[in-house]
Amino acid sequence: MAKIILICGLVGAGKSTYARGLALSNDAIRFSVDEWMTTLFQADWPDDLNYNWAMERIDRIEDQMWQMVIQHMENDISVVMDLGLLKKDHRQKFYDLAAAQNYKLETHLVEADKDIRWERVQKRNSEKGKTYSLQVNREMFDFCENLFERPDSEELRNGVIIRTDIPK
Repeated sequence: MAKIILICGLVGAGKSTYARGLALSNDAIRFSVDEWMTTLFQADWPDDLNYNWAMERIDRIEDQMWQMVIQHMENDISVVMDLGLLKKDHRQKFYDLAAAQNYKLETHLVEADKDIRWERVQKRNSEKGKTYSLQVNREMFDFCENLFERPDSEELRNGVIIRTDIPK
């Protein structure tokens, strides 16, 4: 049975890397909001990129992604959604959409120590590899830190916590 896996966590936790691996191991389609934002809106980014400007576009992207999720679920294809989902009400939007369609949904919280995450972000900024989408400075990193609402036990009852800073 197909399912939706919501990936959430802070900047630099390893969400995109985890989502890529998860999609491959589950024969799932992966949607990454960072990739869509970069592709669709990077050319239009204001010099002073701000939260409201970004969230307006993210809302539109997520609406389009959801239409594609419906198509994939109808074809019994699982979906991994790498959206960040820093706030509970943002995650709730997808819990409600999935419940309305009677879709199976899991929440995967990807976590790592703050210092390790900041090191990863600096490395990603300089290397500009597969998971790079935009330059994240310390102000943006800290902004997300303060915005984040960690999923509670109810949200994680059908999910998992992934630590990416602990050797396997």
